[in-house]
Amino acid sequence: MRTIDLAGVPVPVIGQGTWRMGENPDQHRAEVAALQLGIDEGMTLIDTAEMYGEGGAEIVVGEAIRGRRDQVFLVSKVYPHNASHKGVPRACEASLQRLGTDYIDLYLLHWRGQYPLEETVEAFERLREAGKIGRWGVSNFDVADLQDLASPACATNQVLYNIEERGIEFDLLPWWQQHHLPL
Repeated sequence: MRTIDLAGVPVPVIGQGTWRMGENPDQHRAEVAALQLGIDEGMTLIDTAEMYGEGGAEIVVGEAIRGRRDQVFLVSKVYPHNASHKGVPRACEASLQRLGTDYIDLYLLHWRGQYPLEETVEAFERLREAGKIGRWGVSNFDVADLQDLASPACATNQVLYNIEERGIEFDLLPWWQQHHLPL
């Protein structure tokens, strides 16, 4: 499978998303099996968030990667209302527990919220220095948000982009390509 460089690590260009997983207990086993099959087929980037199923998706991912953590590049996201000096480490610890691991490869701010970006970045950097996360980034940021962030340590901006949602092509995608960062 073709790869790209994400946070200094080659990862498959196609990953597995977990939005809407962990919401229905009747689907738990099938969701775990689907993620495990994806890993077997080379889709070793798994994206989740504390928001998905209010932590339920992270529980599904944790079960799917048990015994295989070293094969997976794990991405999770923190809610904006948890993006404070104290909230980020608490949210990260809760995610780590649900995921059954001691580190997250890439930890993202899910979208911009009430806390100053500098406060969130400082909390991310403390987690990185402590070995809880490999790198950090953002999600759902527009050009103005990225200009406000202005941090070379930001590994990526994860955005909604598909055949029906192509708005990033007008300004965000060209800006991001000019700065040579993965989107």
